[in-house]
Amino acid sequence: MTSGSTTATSPWFVRPPSTDHPARIFCFPFSGSGASAFSAWPAAIDDVEVCPVQFPGRENRLAHPHYGTYEDLADSLVDPLVPLLDRPFALFGHCAGALPAYETVVRLAERGLPQPDCFFVSGQPAPHDASRDRMLTMTESELRSELESFIRGRGMEPRPDMIDMGLAVLLRDHAAARAYRREKPVALSCPIVVLHWRDDPDVSLDELEGWRQYSDSVDIRVVDGGHYDFMDAPDELLKLLTSWR
Repeated sequence: MTSGSTTATSPWFVRPPSTDHPARIFCFPFSGSGASAFSAWPAAIDDVEVCPVQFPGRENRLAHPHYGTYEDLADSLVDPLVPLLDRPFALFGHCAGALPAYETVVRLAERGLPQPDCFFVSGQPAPHDASRDRMLTMTESELRSELESFIRGRGMEPRPDMIDMGLAVLLRDHAAARAYRREKPVALSCPIVVLHWRDDPDVSLDELEGWRQYSDSVDIRVVDGGHYDFMDAPDELLKLLTSWR
């Protein structure tokens, strides 16, 4: 452990937080995935430390009980986050990961805790429109095919055991997504930057407009790439993620 790290690592984070950077960005993965969705990202973008959040019930937390609902997930995350809110910070949530990220910010505000300087939403309609996700209507067989296609798209050959494990996580995450309801927006005090991936076939630019009800400052930006290209940490994305500093 380096001198720039704290002495303890919460299971919610894949590495000890550093004290060497003046700001942090907490990254929330999409349904069926974990913190490894950000494994290609640098540990820091300029002076902003990248802090992937690891949800229970997957990857190195496979033995931990699934979080249940997005509300429960946010409730459980607040306390582990508090020690890390000692400097300016932002949140980034991709696809359905933006929903528990939003709920976490709501809870920070309710408890009078520090608020993010910015909330980045990537490829996800607003909470009151979240039930429109096409994958939530897929059968288990269709989801299996979707997983196989995703893994091949990442340059790997899907093994049956890999698919079985991924599908088990995805089904539980989808149950949480189906149960999620936020009918009335709660506005955040921070700016929201909403990212639309130009080649995303599933989420249109119009479907992201609903986020304008969630803050007085909402900026919708179009970035090059497809729905999962955020995983490759493209330069255009990384520059945007430090725009709040």
